[in-house]
Amino acid sequence: MQIELKEITVREIVNGYTDSAENGVVGYGGKLNIRPAFQREFVYKDKQRDAVIDTVTKGFPLNVMYWSETEDGNYELLDGQQRTLSICQYVNGDFSINSRAFHNLTDTEKNQILDYKLMIYICKGTDKEKLDWFEIINIAGVQLKPQELRNAVYTGEWLTSAKRYFSKSGCVAYLTANKYVNGEVNRQDYLETALKWISSKKNKSIRDYMGEHQHDTHATPLWQYFQQVINWITNIFPKYRKEMKGLEWGLMFNKYGTKTYDPQALEQKITELMQDDDITKRSGIYEYLLSGNEKHLNIRTFTDNEKRKVYERQGGICPHCVRERREKMHYELSEMEADHITPWCEGGKTNIDNCQMLCREHNRRKSST
Repeated sequence: MQIELKEITVREIVNGYTDSAENGVVGYGGKLNIRPAFQREFVYKDKQRDAVIDTVTKGFPLNVMYWSETEDGNYELLDGQQRTLSICQYVNGDFSINSRAFHNLTDTEKNQILDYKLMIYICKGTDKEKLDWFEIINIAGVQLKPQELRNAVYTGEWLTSAKRYFSKSGCVAYLTANKYVNGEVNRQDYLETALKWISSKKNKSIRDYMGEHQHDTHATPLWQYFQQVINWITNIFPKYRKEMKGLEWGLMFNKYGTKTYDPQALEQKITELMQDDDITKRSGIYEYLLSGNEKHLNIRTFTDNEKRKVYERQGGICPHCVRERREKMHYELSEMEADHITPWCEGGKTNIDNCQMLCREHNRRKSST
Protein backbone atom coordinates (compact mmCIF):
# COMPACT_ATOMS: atom_id res chain seq x y z
CA MET A 1 0.00 0.00 0.00
CA GLN A 2 1.32 3.48 -0.91
CA ILE A 3 1.09 6.26 1.72
CA GLU A 4 1.83 9.93 1.04
CA LEU A 5 1.73 12.88 3.48
CA LYS A 6 0.25 16.12 2.11
CA GLU A 7 -0.54 19.58 3.47
CA ILE A 8 -4.03 20.66 2.41
CA THR A 9 -5.57 23.97 3.43
CA VAL A 10 -8.99 24.46 4.96
CA ARG A 11 -9.80 26.62 1.91
CA GLU A 12 -9.26 23.63 -0.38
CA ILE A 13 -11.28 21.21 1.78
CA VAL A 14 -14.33 23.47 2.23
CA ASN A 15 -14.38 24.20 -1.51
CA GLY A 16 -17.54 22.57 -2.85
CA TYR A 17 -18.66 21.39 0.61
CA THR A 18 -22.15 19.92 0.37
CA ASP A 19 -24.13 17.96 2.93
CA SER A 20 -26.89 16.08 1.12
CA ALA A 21 -27.87 13.98 4.15
CA GLU A 22 -28.66 10.48 2.86
CA ASN A 23 -26.99 11.25 -0.47
CA GLY A 24 -23.65 11.94 1.16
CA VAL A 25 -21.29 14.70 2.27
CA VAL A 26 -18.51 15.93 -0.01
CA GLY A 27 -15.77 18.55 -0.02
CA TYR A 28 -12.42 19.34 -1.68
CA GLY A 29 -14.06 20.42 -4.89
CA GLY A 30 -16.39 17.44 -4.83
CA LYS A 31 -13.48 14.98 -4.86
CA LEU A 32 -13.57 14.04 -1.14
CA ASN A 33 -16.28 11.75 0.21
CA ILE A 34 -16.41 13.01 3.81
CA ARG A 35 -18.95 10.45 4.99
CA PRO A 36 -18.31 7.05 3.36
CA ALA A 37 -20.65 4.20 4.29
CA PHE A 38 -18.20 2.84 6.85
CA GLN A 39 -17.89 6.10 8.81
CA ARG A 40 -19.89 6.55 11.98
CA GLU A 41 -22.36 9.40 12.20
CA PHE A 42 -21.26 12.74 13.59
CA VAL A 43 -20.87 12.22 17.34
CA TYR A 44 -18.92 15.28 18.52
CA LYS A 45 -20.54 17.31 21.27
CA ASP A 46 -20.66 21.10 20.95
CA LYS A 47 -17.66 21.46 23.27
CA GLN A 48 -15.52 19.11 21.14
CA ARG A 49 -16.67 20.74 17.92
CA ASP A 50 -15.88 24.23 19.25
CA ALA A 51 -12.46 23.03 20.42
CA VAL A 52 -11.57 22.08 16.82
CA ILE A 53 -12.34 25.60 15.60
CA ASP A 54 -10.48 27.15 18.54
CA THR A 55 -7.41 25.02 17.66
CA VAL A 56 -7.52 26.13 14.03
CA THR A 57 -8.09 29.79 14.96
CA LYS A 58 -5.05 29.79 17.25
CA GLY A 59 -2.91 28.04 14.66
CA PHE A 60 -2.27 25.05 16.87
CA PRO A 61 -1.76 21.67 15.13
CA LEU A 62 -4.63 19.22 14.78
CA ASN A 63 -3.97 15.49 14.71
CA VAL A 64 -3.22 14.10 11.26
CA MET A 65 -6.09 12.83 9.16
CA TYR A 66 -6.28 9.90 6.76
CA TRP A 67 -7.76 9.71 3.27
CA SER A 68 -7.78 6.85 0.80
CA GLU A 69 -7.55 7.35 -2.93
CA THR A 70 -10.21 5.58 -4.99
CA GLU A 71 -9.81 4.04 -8.43
CA ASP A 72 -11.39 7.08 -10.11
CA GLY A 73 -8.86 9.45 -8.56
CA ASN A 74 -11.21 10.77 -5.88
CA TYR A 75 -10.85 10.32 -2.11
CA GLU A 76 -12.65 8.79 0.86
CA LEU A 77 -12.09 10.10 4.37
CA LEU A 78 -10.77 7.24 6.50
CA ASP A 79 -10.16 9.07 9.77
CA GLY A 80 -10.87 12.66 10.81
CA GLN A 81 -14.50 12.87 9.78
CA GLN A 82 -15.62 14.76 12.86
CA ARG A 83 -12.78 17.30 12.70
CA THR A 84 -13.43 17.81 8.99
CA LEU A 85 -17.18 18.24 9.50
CA SER A 86 -16.62 20.67 12.37
CA ILE A 87 -14.46 22.87 10.14
CA CYS A 88 -16.75 22.64 7.10
CA GLN A 89 -19.89 23.32 9.12
CA TYR A 90 -18.36 26.37 10.79
CA VAL A 91 -17.16 27.90 7.54
CA ASN A 92 -20.54 27.06 6.01
CA GLY A 93 -22.28 29.04 8.77
CA ASP A 94 -24.04 26.10 10.41
CA PHE A 95 -23.05 27.19 13.93
CA SER A 96 -21.33 30.02 15.77
CA ILE A 97 -18.88 30.22 18.69
CA ASN A 98 -19.37 32.85 21.38
CA SER A 99 -22.06 34.42 19.18
CA ARG A 100 -19.61 34.81 16.28
CA ALA A 101 -20.31 32.91 13.08
CA PHE A 102 -17.76 32.65 10.28
CA HIS A 103 -19.41 35.46 8.33
CA ASN A 104 -19.04 37.76 11.37
CA LEU A 105 -15.25 37.46 11.32
CA THR A 106 -12.91 40.01 9.80
CA ASP A 107 -11.25 39.16 6.50
CA THR A 108 -7.99 38.63 8.36
CA GLU A 109 -9.64 36.17 10.76
CA LYS A 110 -11.37 34.36 7.90
CA ASN A 111 -8.15 33.99 5.93
CA GLN A 112 -6.33 32.75 9.02
CA ILE A 113 -8.80 29.86 9.17
CA LEU A 114 -8.97 29.25 5.42
CA ASP A 115 -5.17 29.21 5.06
CA TYR A 116 -4.73 26.77 7.95
CA LYS A 117 -2.89 23.66 6.74
CA LEU A 118 -4.14 20.21 7.65
CA MET A 119 -1.78 17.25 7.61
CA ILE A 120 -3.34 14.47 5.53
CA TYR A 121 -2.00 10.97 4.98
CA ILE A 122 -3.32 9.65 1.65
CA CYS A 123 -3.18 5.92 1.07
CA LYS A 124 -3.70 3.91 -2.07
CA GLY A 125 -4.17 0.14 -2.04
CA THR A 126 -6.65 -2.71 -2.09
CA ASP A 127 -9.94 -2.55 -0.19
CA LYS A 128 -8.63 -5.03 2.37
CA GLU A 129 -5.45 -3.01 2.93
CA LYS A 130 -7.42 0.19 3.41
CA LEU A 131 -9.95 -1.42 5.75
CA ASP A 132 -7.18 -3.02 7.82
CA TRP A 133 -5.50 0.36 8.10
CA PHE A 134 -8.83 1.97 8.96
CA GLU A 135 -9.26 -0.41 11.89
CA ILE A 136 -5.71 0.21 13.14
CA ILE A 137 -5.78 4.03 13.01
CA ASN A 138 -9.11 4.17 14.85
CA ILE A 139 -7.66 2.36 17.86
CA ALA A 140 -5.90 5.56 18.88
CA GLY A 141 -8.97 7.79 18.53
CA VAL A 142 -12.59 7.32 19.56
CA GLN A 143 -12.41 3.58 19.11
CA LEU A 144 -14.91 2.15 16.71
CA LYS A 145 -17.48 -0.24 18.04
CA PRO A 146 -17.71 -3.75 16.52
CA GLN A 147 -20.79 -2.85 14.47
CA GLU A 148 -19.09 0.24 13.05
CA LEU A 149 -16.25 -1.97 11.88
CA ARG A 150 -18.69 -4.46 10.35
CA ASN A 151 -20.30 -1.59 8.47
CA ALA A 152 -16.92 -0.89 6.91
CA VAL A 153 -16.95 -4.32 5.27
CA TYR A 154 -20.58 -4.75 4.23
CA THR A 155 -21.29 -1.46 2.44
CA GLY A 156 -24.02 -1.09 -0.16
CA GLU A 157 -27.70 -0.30 -0.63
CA TRP A 158 -28.75 -2.76 2.06
CA LEU A 159 -26.57 -1.10 4.70
CA THR A 160 -27.75 2.36 3.67
CA SER A 161 -31.36 1.18 4.05
CA ALA A 162 -30.66 -0.48 7.42
CA LYS A 163 -28.99 2.67 8.74
CA ARG A 164 -32.02 4.69 7.71
CA TYR A 165 -34.14 2.54 10.03
CA PHE A 166 -31.68 2.07 12.87
CA SER A 167 -28.79 4.56 12.78
CA LYS A 168 -30.07 8.09 12.33
CA SER A 169 -31.01 10.56 15.06
CA GLY A 170 -34.76 10.30 15.53
CA CYS A 171 -34.94 7.15 13.40
CA VAL A 172 -38.03 4.94 13.57
CA ALA A 173 -36.23 2.26 15.59
CA TYR A 174 -35.42 4.79 18.32
CA LEU A 175 -38.92 6.25 18.31
CA THR A 176 -40.41 2.76 18.50
CA ALA A 177 -38.12 1.03 20.97
CA ASN A 178 -36.01 3.46 23.00
CA LYS A 179 -37.73 2.21 26.19
CA TYR A 180 -36.55 -1.33 25.50
CA VAL A 181 -33.14 -0.99 23.80
CA ASN A 182 -29.90 0.36 25.25
CA GLY A 183 -27.27 2.37 23.41
CA GLU A 184 -26.96 5.16 20.86
CA VAL A 185 -28.41 5.00 17.38
CA ASN A 186 -25.56 6.97 15.78
CA ARG A 187 -22.96 4.59 17.23
CA GLN A 188 -24.82 1.65 15.59
CA ASP A 189 -26.07 0.12 18.88
CA TYR A 190 -29.66 -0.23 17.66
CA LEU A 191 -28.56 -1.75 14.37
CA GLU A 192 -26.30 -4.19 16.16
CA THR A 193 -29.11 -5.20 18.53
CA ALA A 194 -31.53 -5.88 15.66
CA LEU A 195 -28.88 -7.84 13.77
CA LYS A 196 -27.93 -9.89 16.82
CA TRP A 197 -31.56 -10.83 17.39
CA ILE A 198 -32.41 -11.79 13.81
CA SER A 199 -29.12 -13.60 13.15
CA SER A 200 -29.60 -15.64 16.34
CA LYS A 201 -33.02 -16.72 15.06
CA LYS A 202 -31.29 -18.10 11.97
CA ASN A 203 -28.40 -19.61 13.99
CA LYS A 204 -25.94 -17.31 12.25
CA SER A 205 -23.46 -14.65 13.27
CA ILE A 206 -24.05 -10.97 12.56
CA ARG A 207 -21.29 -11.09 9.95
CA ASP A 208 -22.94 -14.06 8.24
CA TYR A 209 -26.28 -12.26 8.10
CA MET A 210 -24.78 -9.03 6.77
CA GLY A 211 -22.75 -10.95 4.21
CA GLU A 212 -25.84 -12.73 2.90
CA HIS A 213 -27.82 -9.52 2.55
CA GLN A 214 -25.10 -7.03 1.60
CA HIS A 215 -26.25 -6.78 -2.01
CA ASP A 216 -29.99 -6.63 -1.26
CA THR A 217 -31.63 -3.40 -2.35
CA HIS A 218 -33.31 -2.75 1.02
CA ALA A 219 -33.41 -3.90 4.66
CA THR A 220 -37.18 -4.04 5.06
CA PRO A 221 -37.20 -7.67 6.41
CA LEU A 222 -34.86 -6.64 9.23
CA TRP A 223 -37.11 -3.72 10.16
CA GLN A 224 -40.26 -5.87 9.97
CA TYR A 225 -38.69 -8.46 12.27
CA PHE A 226 -37.67 -5.74 14.74
CA GLN A 227 -41.25 -4.42 14.73
CA GLN A 228 -42.55 -7.92 15.44
CA VAL A 229 -40.34 -8.15 18.51
CA ILE A 230 -41.42 -4.77 19.90
CA ASN A 231 -45.11 -5.47 19.22
CA TRP A 232 -44.78 -8.83 20.98
CA ILE A 233 -43.30 -7.16 24.06
CA THR A 234 -46.01 -4.52 24.29
CA ASN A 235 -48.77 -7.09 23.79
CA ILE A 236 -47.77 -9.56 26.50
CA PHE A 237 -46.22 -7.03 28.91
CA PRO A 238 -48.35 -3.90 28.34
CA LYS A 239 -47.32 -2.21 31.62
CA TYR A 240 -43.83 -0.74 31.22
CA ARG A 241 -41.26 -0.90 34.01
CA LYS A 242 -37.68 0.38 33.95
CA GLU A 243 -36.42 -3.19 34.38
CA MET A 244 -37.57 -3.91 30.82
CA LYS A 245 -34.92 -1.70 29.22
CA GLY A 246 -31.91 -3.44 27.72
CA LEU A 247 -33.20 -7.02 27.94
CA GLU A 248 -32.52 -9.44 25.09
CA TRP A 249 -36.09 -9.24 23.88
CA GLY A 250 -35.33 -10.55 20.42
CA LEU A 251 -33.68 -13.67 21.79
CA MET A 252 -36.71 -14.25 24.00
CA PHE A 253 -39.03 -13.69 21.05
CA ASN A 254 -37.09 -16.27 19.05
CA LYS A 255 -37.58 -18.86 21.84
CA TYR A 256 -41.03 -18.08 23.18
CA GLY A 257 -42.75 -15.93 20.56
CA THR A 258 -45.05 -18.68 19.26
CA LYS A 259 -46.55 -19.47 22.68
CA THR A 260 -49.80 -18.02 23.96
CA TYR A 261 -49.75 -15.89 27.13
CA ASP A 262 -52.36 -14.17 29.29
CA PRO A 263 -51.15 -10.56 29.75
CA GLN A 264 -53.34 -10.01 32.83
CA ALA A 265 -52.06 -13.14 34.54
CA LEU A 266 -48.48 -12.18 33.70
CA GLU A 267 -48.97 -8.68 35.10
CA GLN A 268 -50.38 -10.05 38.35
CA LYS A 269 -47.39 -12.36 38.72
CA ILE A 270 -44.94 -9.54 37.91
CA THR A 271 -46.50 -7.39 40.63
CA GLU A 272 -46.00 -10.19 43.16
CA LEU A 273 -42.44 -10.98 42.10
CA MET A 274 -41.35 -7.34 42.14
CA GLN A 275 -42.17 -7.31 45.85
CA ASP A 276 -40.28 -10.51 46.64
CA ASP A 277 -37.15 -9.62 48.62
CA ASP A 278 -35.53 -12.95 47.72
CA ILE A 279 -35.28 -11.92 44.05
CA THR A 280 -32.04 -10.03 43.52
CA LYS A 281 -32.39 -9.60 39.74
CA ARG A 282 -35.79 -8.11 39.03
CA SER A 283 -35.06 -7.63 35.34
CA GLY A 284 -34.92 -11.42 35.14
CA ILE A 285 -38.59 -11.71 36.09
CA TYR A 286 -39.67 -11.40 32.46
CA GLU A 287 -37.63 -14.28 31.11
CA TYR A 288 -38.47 -16.34 34.21
CA LEU A 289 -42.17 -15.99 33.43
CA LEU A 290 -41.53 -17.09 29.86
CA SER A 291 -39.17 -19.96 30.63
CA GLY A 292 -39.99 -21.01 34.19
CA ASN A 293 -36.26 -21.16 34.98
CA GLU A 294 -35.41 -19.63 38.37
CA LYS A 295 -31.80 -18.97 37.33
CA HIS A 296 -32.96 -15.71 35.73
CA LEU A 297 -34.01 -14.35 39.14
CA ASN A 298 -30.76 -14.83 41.10
CA ILE A 299 -32.69 -15.95 44.19
CA ARG A 300 -30.98 -14.71 47.35
CA THR A 301 -28.77 -17.33 48.96
CA PHE A 302 -28.29 -18.00 52.65
CA THR A 303 -25.51 -16.02 54.29
CA ASP A 304 -22.46 -17.68 55.85
CA ASN A 305 -23.73 -16.60 59.26
CA GLU A 306 -27.12 -18.24 58.65
CA LYS A 307 -25.42 -21.43 57.46
CA ARG A 308 -23.25 -21.55 60.58
CA LYS A 309 -26.24 -21.09 62.91
CA VAL A 310 -28.24 -23.87 61.22
CA TYR A 311 -25.19 -26.15 61.17
CA GLU A 312 -24.73 -25.71 64.92
CA ARG A 313 -28.45 -26.20 65.49
CA GLN A 314 -28.29 -29.53 63.64
CA GLY A 315 -25.04 -30.53 65.28
CA GLY A 316 -23.51 -31.25 61.88
CA ILE A 317 -26.08 -33.98 61.18
CA CYS A 318 -27.73 -34.26 57.78
CA PRO A 319 -31.49 -34.89 58.31
CA HIS A 320 -31.82 -36.70 54.97
CA CYS A 321 -29.12 -39.18 55.99
CA VAL A 322 -31.07 -39.85 59.18
CA ARG A 323 -34.31 -40.49 57.27
CA GLU A 324 -32.78 -42.51 54.47
CA ARG A 325 -29.98 -44.41 56.19
CA ARG A 326 -31.39 -44.32 59.74
CA GLU A 327 -28.05 -43.17 61.08
CA LYS A 328 -26.66 -39.87 62.24
CA MET A 329 -23.91 -38.99 59.78
CA HIS A 330 -21.75 -36.16 61.08
CA TYR A 331 -20.21 -33.72 58.59
CA GLU A 332 -17.93 -30.75 58.80
CA LEU A 333 -19.46 -27.40 57.81
CA SER A 334 -17.43 -27.40 54.57
CA GLU A 335 -19.01 -30.74 53.64
CA MET A 336 -22.57 -29.42 53.84
CA GLU A 337 -24.72 -27.09 51.74
CA ALA A 338 -27.68 -24.86 52.62
CA ASP A 339 -31.10 -25.82 51.30
CA HIS A 340 -34.60 -24.33 51.40
CA ILE A 341 -36.88 -26.65 53.39
CA THR A 342 -39.85 -25.29 51.46
CA PRO A 343 -38.68 -24.43 47.95
CA TRP A 344 -38.83 -20.79 46.88
CA CYS A 345 -41.23 -21.67 44.04
CA GLU A 346 -43.67 -23.03 46.64
CA GLY A 347 -43.55 -19.89 48.75
CA GLY A 348 -40.52 -20.69 50.89
CA LYS A 349 -38.41 -17.75 52.03
CA THR A 350 -34.67 -17.41 52.31
CA ASN A 351 -34.49 -17.11 56.07
CA ILE A 352 -33.03 -19.15 58.91
CA ASP A 353 -36.36 -20.78 59.77
CA ASN A 354 -36.59 -22.22 56.25
CA CYS A 355 -32.99 -23.39 56.08
CA GLN A 356 -31.50 -26.83 56.54
CA MET A 357 -27.95 -28.02 56.04
CA LEU A 358 -27.63 -31.15 53.91
CA CYS A 359 -24.65 -33.21 52.90
CA ARG A 360 -23.57 -32.50 49.34
CA GLU A 361 -24.93 -35.77 48.00
CA HIS A 362 -28.45 -35.23 49.30
CA ASN A 363 -28.58 -31.53 48.45
CA ARG A 364 -27.58 -32.13 44.85
CA ARG A 365 -29.91 -35.11 44.57
CA LYS A 366 -32.76 -32.94 45.85
CA SER A 367 -31.86 -30.11 43.45
CA SER A 368 -32.07 -32.46 40.46
CA THR A 369 -35.59 -33.62 41.28
